[in-house]
Amino acid sequence: MRGPALRGARETRRAARRAVRGAWAVLLCGWFAAAWLPSGARADAEAGKAKAQVCVACHGPMGNSTNPDYPILAGQTARYLYLELKDFKEGRRSDPRMSPMAANLSREDMQDLADYFAAQKLVPVPYKTDGASIEAGRKKSAEVLCTMCHLGGFAGQNEIPRVSGQLYPYIVKQLQDFRSHTRTNDAGNMASVTRNLSDDDIHNLAAYINNLQ
Repeated sequence: MRGPALRGARETRRAARRAVRGAWAVLLCGWFAAAWLPSGARADAEAGKAKAQVCVACHGPMGNSTNPDYPILAGQTARYLYLELKDFKEGRRSDPRMSPMAANLSREDMQDLADYFAAQKLVPVPYKTDGASIEAGRKKSAEVLCTMCHLGGFAGQNEIPRVSGQLYPYIVKQLQDFRSHTRTNDAGNMASVTRNLSDDDIHNLAAYINNLQ
């Protein structure tokens, strides 16, 4: 009886340690999600609405772009939007249109804009494609474990973007840019994921993700 009892005790201790680690992970995630905004202040979506008027010329009303050159911002995670604006401002991500727009934004501006667009309802623009391409994209997404970061339904979380319903051409371009290392502001995570993707893989993934609602 001693052997099983010892094994049981060890398993209990391991389970306790896992529980403690899990609790710390939850606390840390909550702390990081809150700490990206300054103490005593939170972004103002109403202030963001006024500031966003210049943005809608390209990104569409309330951030619902229909132009493949500009991503849909509506319903995106606020933290991701804030960090991308910050990266454009500080040169970690470069675009001839966005970099100048972000150059003069204050931290408060970026927080207000992020909160405003995150609060808007995404209006998807489905890309017409065949079911075989969508199914191939679904299988490839499972193979490369996309939802480990982007979560089920590709809804995103914190600094990981929501990509479900995003414009098909924009998804294709970003995946290609990560694969070619043209875009590198994600600590190499997406470069690793896209490294072995073929052009067909990228188009199938974009079809699948775009058609998720």
